[in-house]
Amino acid sequence: MAGDLPDYYFRIRENGAAVFRVDTENRQRRIEMDQIAVVNIKNGEIKPQGDRRLTPEDQREIERWMASRVALLAERDIDDIHRAVDYLNLTTHWVQSKASDDQLESVTDALLLAMHDLRTVLVRKKAERMMKTMPAEGED
Repeated sequence: MAGDLPDYYFRIRENGAAVFRVDTENRQRRIEMDQIAVVNIKNGEIKPQGDRRLTPEDQREIERWMASRVALLAERDIDDIHRAVDYLNLTTHWVQSKASDDQLESVTDALLLAMHDLRTVLVRKKAERMMKTMPAEGED
């Protein structure tokens, strides 16, 4: 089992992770985890733990993990948006077929405001994208 463990372990935190070097090559054959750094995904900062100096291998592995983590979080973000579209469709079906007057009264204003806000931002963003692709006036 110990041979299958990775050399590094990343304990996920709000904006990154605490980084540990995993050691199984000791006298007691115990798994030891030595914290070597803290990373912040938001600003790309890597802080060595205490007076420790990171090796080039440590640095490469941390940077590889950070790139992988950023990609995973981006995938999750877009998946959440696709789920929101599903929820909007399910909400429409619920409003049309199942909701009572009291239930509708309790959610209508909040839904209308949220949808209006979303629509406003989507329309503005779409217009901005379209303006980027249109040739400037006087160009052919």
